[in-house]
Amino acid sequence: MNVSLRTLYRDMADLQAMGAPIRGEGGIGYILEPGYFMPSLRLSESELSAIALGLRLVASRSDQGVAGSARNAAAKIASVVGEAARYEFLNSSFMAGPSKLDNTPYLRELKDAIQLRKELEIEYLSLADKHTRRLARPLGLTVFDTAWLLTLWCERAQSFRHFRVDRIQSLRSTGRHFSDEHGKRFSDFLENEGHQDNFLDPEGA
Repeated sequence: MNVSLRTLYRDMADLQAMGAPIRGEGGIGYILEPGYFMPSLRLSESELSAIALGLRLVASRSDQGVAGSARNAAAKIASVVGEAARYEFLNSSFMAGPSKLDNTPYLRELKDAIQLRKELEIEYLSLADKHTRRLARPLGLTVFDTAWLLTLWCERAQSFRHFRVDRIQSLRSTGRHFSDEHGKRFSDFLENEGHQDNFLDPEGA
């Protein structure tokens, strides 16, 4: 295929660094773990522009951890598209302006609690300056122009509630985990509110 061994070794190393389950090394051989499917990445210019804008919005409106993940994702995408597409992706004409949301507290803690299904005790100050303390299941985070919004399941009210993340005074883990219970999930809230558009699902496009 007119490809040098050096290029092959470099490409295999890149795939391994990206998380592909490949065992082996140059000069010996490589084995791809069974059951793994690696689809080709063929994106149009408009698709790459949309991804670039999305990643830049995430990077400018999140904490350092999420922003770093967005930059890492951009680097991985740039490494697997062609030269022309890589240039267009890295030099997209879409840009996200600066935002104060990158200083929002507790984003990392909430993201981890949502992913690991950790029950939280949250002290909250409402816009009316009313203090409340809730035992809650953190379910999802939504970013708006001026604030991040936490959607949770309140154990006391037995219903969904929404807290502005910048109004949270303190939070702590109770040490307990909650299960993925039907009727108390983020997807249930979205469906109840008519917001479940499945925009990430190609079957729903």
